[in-house]
Amino acid sequence: MSNAATEVEVTDGVVVQEPVAMVDVDGVSITILGTAHISKSSADAVERLIESGDYDAVALELCQNRFNGIKDPNAIARMDLLEVIRKGKGTMVMASLALGAFQQRLADQLGVEPGADMRAGIRAAEQRNLPVLLIDRDLGVTLKRVYRSVLWWRRLSVFSMLLAGVISRRSITEREVEQLKQHDALDAAFNQFAEHSAEIYQPLIDERDHYMAARLIQEAKSSGCKRILAVVGAGHMAGMLRYFESMQARHESPEEEVAKLEYVAPTSSLWRLMPWMIVAVILAGFAIGFSHSPELGWGLVKSWIIINGSLAALGALLVGAHPITICAAFVAAPLTSLNPTISAGVVTAAVEAMVRKPQVGDFVSLRVDTSHFKGWWTNRVAHTFMVFFMTGMGSVLGTYIAGYKIFETIAVA
Repeated sequence: MSNAATEVEVTDGVVVQEPVAMVDVDGVSITILGTAHISKSSADAVERLIESGDYDAVALELCQNRFNGIKDPNAIARMDLLEVIRKGKGTMVMASLALGAFQQRLADQLGVEPGADMRAGIRAAEQRNLPVLLIDRDLGVTLKRVYRSVLWWRRLSVFSMLLAGVISRRSITEREVEQLKQHDALDAAFNQFAEHSAEIYQPLIDERDHYMAARLIQEAKSSGCKRILAVVGAGHMAGMLRYFESMQARHESPEEEVAKLEYVAPTSSLWRLMPWMIVAVILAGFAIGFSHSPELGWGLVKSWIIINGSLAALGALLVGAHPITICAAFVAAPLTSLNPTISAGVVTAAVEAMVRKPQVGDFVSLRVDTSHFKGWWTNRVAHTFMVFFMTGMGSVLGTYIAGYKIFETIAVA
């Protein structure tokens, strides 16, 4: 069904050093080219194969959002910052910025733009008017499935270490460069977790191998193309070939497999009710306190305001928020913690964006600025996200500490 090599004449007169595999799906010939995403030679190989004229479609390890990002790199400059945060997408955008920062650091250090092979594929396909097939899973779906696969108490550490890793000032090591020759930036950014965690490896790498194999079978059956060149990271080839064999042997429906791998389970009813249950417990604590005496009740309210407000304000202070934003954090946190429909982070992000209004230049330079530690503070867009994140974390911490303090006080009253 397939064969692989590290140096092969793929088509007449075109010899490449990259690994290659040939797969046949219902009479459609698929050539899978394994590339290094930071290699100029890989980009050159992609161009040479497409220019040979032997293919009628090019499949790329991209999702629609990443494809749009390559085609329109300034799209982020048109982002509605407050709308993104208000709709609860702030954390996801921060993760995407972190990954973009990781890529920019590679470009600065190695002199090769990550994804050069994908750019070459798009450019060469368009020059020959060939359809571009996007076969990778949406980045947001992958990150959500990674997030859902990790126990709740590890989620913050994973996200924090991802941010810490990409804004670090240290140089990329030789070992990391070698890893990037086999995997993409998404894999590499989570590599320290994926190496030792099956729960992260599964959605991050194995599921994407499965997804891309299913998408290629799907395109082979429906696109009408007879010779497809698929460009994927070399590290995904072995897994994809394994899934090609298993899916065809079992006659599995590619549509069903794609749908299954795109599915993100909704948050459980209990988890959605949890914030309201916490609010109910806190209000019950106040009620118990006032039933004992007005002095005790108001003392509990005072503790709630001071602890919750102070920790939210501290989060804003730690990232250098404007003094007005810090005051807003102190006032908003005790109130928003009793209203799960809005977070202190949303309020403070709105205030910070008003008193330090981001300029067009902040959006345009966002990717470059966030590749450096200082840029997360000097770029007003990135800084607003930092204020949103740290204030929210301070408020969450304040809710649990203040709640514990309330019932501790009641117990000894």
